[in-house]
Amino acid sequence: MDAIDRNDAYTVTSLDHLAKIYAKPLPHVATKETDHITEVGRAFIAASPFLVIGTSNGTSIDCSPKGDAPGFVQLLDDRTLLIPDRPGNNRLDSLANIIRNPQVGVLFLIPGVTETLRVNGRAWIVTSPQILERFAVNNRAPAVAILVETEEVFLHCSQALIRSRLSQEDA
Repeated sequence: MDAIDRNDAYTVTSLDHLAKIYAKPLPHVATKETDHITEVGRAFIAASPFLVIGTSNGTSIDCSPKGDAPGFVQLLDDRTLLIPDRPGNNRLDSLANIIRNPQVGVLFLIPGVTETLRVNGRAWIVTSPQILERFAVNNRAPAVAILVETEEVFLHCSQALIRSRLSQEDA
């Protein structure tokens, strides 16, 4: 493979350069973002058994999968998500990052559905017994939950999942 010079004319280093490469999004795409969970978003979250949460400590980024039965993520209201932290590998990368930097991105997926729901916002780690009991399975509540206050919410187009055939069983 040829070496890449990250400082040559073929490396995009400015927003102006990027804007010359891509067309502006169509108006309906540019305005589909909201700051809250809509009815469509509520239904998507209720049906989703899987999400990926992206966090950053300021110097590195972590993307962590979370999954359970559909509906495992709950809504307190139209701007607040609750994600249980089920037992896993105990690395705590995402949780440690949230303490350092509360900005998160959450991508919800549903098997067989080619769209995804993107939620960006600020997160807190909560240990309220009343909240944790909402997520008890076999009388066992998670140690913590991640509370996400939404700032940007939108359905993401299906092109990536269509191209990958990820949503097709015969892929």
